[in-house]
Amino acid sequence: MELKEIQNIYFVGVGGIGMSAIASYFVKNGKTVAGYDKTPSVVTDALQEQGVTVSFTDEISTIPQDFLRSENTLVVYTPAIPKDSNLLSYFKNQDYQLLKRAAVLGHITKNTLCYAVAGTHGKTTTSSILGHIMHVCGTGATSFLGGITENYHSNLILGKDEITVVEADEFDRSFLQLAPNVACITNMDADHLDIYGEKEALEASFRDFADQVSDTLIVKKGLPIQGLTYAVEEAADYEAQEVTIQNGSFVFNVKTPYGFVKDVVFHLPGRHNVSNALVSIAMAEKHGLGLEEIKEALKSYKGVKRRFSFKIKEDNFVLIDDYAHHPTEIAAVENAVREMYPNQKIMVVFQPHLFSRTQDFIDDFAQSLSRFDEVVLLAIYPARELPIKGVTSDWLLDKIEHPVKSLQTKEEVVKTVKSTDASVVVMLGAGDIGVLIEEVTQELLSV
Repeated sequence: MELKEIQNIYFVGVGGIGMSAIASYFVKNGKTVAGYDKTPSVVTDALQEQGVTVSFTDEISTIPQDFLRSENTLVVYTPAIPKDSNLLSYFKNQDYQLLKRAAVLGHITKNTLCYAVAGTHGKTTTSSILGHIMHVCGTGATSFLGGITENYHSNLILGKDEITVVEADEFDRSFLQLAPNVACITNMDADHLDIYGEKEALEASFRDFADQVSDTLIVKKGLPIQGLTYAVEEAADYEAQEVTIQNGSFVFNVKTPYGFVKDVVFHLPGRHNVSNALVSIAMAEKHGLGLEEIKEALKSYKGVKRRFSFKIKEDNFVLIDDYAHHPTEIAAVENAVREMYPNQKIMVVFQPHLFSRTQDFIDDFAQSLSRFDEVVLLAIYPARELPIKGVTSDWLLDKIEHPVKSLQTKEEVVKTVKSTDASVVVMLGAGDIGVLIEEVTQELLSV
């Protein structure tokens, strides 16, 4: 397939965060783009402002006229789209050329100098840090991100076509469509067991990904994969040393195989983000950037929306929004909040994401949530899945060893957050809790 020969590109699931970045890229490169998604969102709003025709009905009649010719139209779809989708069935039956999102990303990046970020957690933050450094330092890199950056208000940092920064997503083994020159692996915690079945299969997939890296692989110290290592305050090829908090920001030194830089300032909370910053520095240095210019670029990095985003930050009350949907991520958020707000009451509102993930990690979820001072659960967000008998938020609630816990509706959550005596409220999850927190924020700000 030659992308340059195709004019029309239709996205089934265009509102997905990874899909929309590619859609924006094609718009910027003069393609005619349209698509379908289940519900309107800020992502689909942004696409429509760019001239993308977006429909919210899974019907053939919504396909624009220009896209009814299969010979000059590429259809891109995401594995999250149900197999019985009317649109997907139509495109298959009419012999359109169909590609998964990951395959298209592979085509876009195959002739570029590609920097890929893999790992069960931290991909979006790490790739956006690296993309920001590469942009500020004038490399001309184009970055495809899995979240909306605070610096650019987009999941695409548009540059030229010679260098790319991408997230290498392990879901559906998507990252095996990539052939990166330089890559990192942030962690390999078990996840997506609905796809892999066992943790060993997931780890094998990461090893297959590592084999596709043509130049340099950088891995978090302790992972069972060969590569250069990085670590925070322990011996490794790349080290973050003497980590302190000054004026609400992390300050640390960085040692690499090639140099040393003092007093790197990084504004995101949580020691896990120091680790993400460190490997971003390592990859940027591998590109040939100097440590001093990387340090300067890092100062202006603001983060990613829904990654420890402060919705309200006042002297007596803080409301934080985060995408955390895995027990390890929830524990990392709790650690970061405790570090910033010691001796304060912290309430968590959590929306579990997927029945299968809840079932696979039920005890780990219970343990990580029990660390907060008050726990509020929402019903499980199903996303692409049908219910699994017995797998409910009630089951998770029973597992949580905590005297102050409850299962609430979204309407009840708004009232609970308004009346809580907790000075810090954290709302977590990968489902539509991101919409709910906007409602909570508006309610609190209007008081």
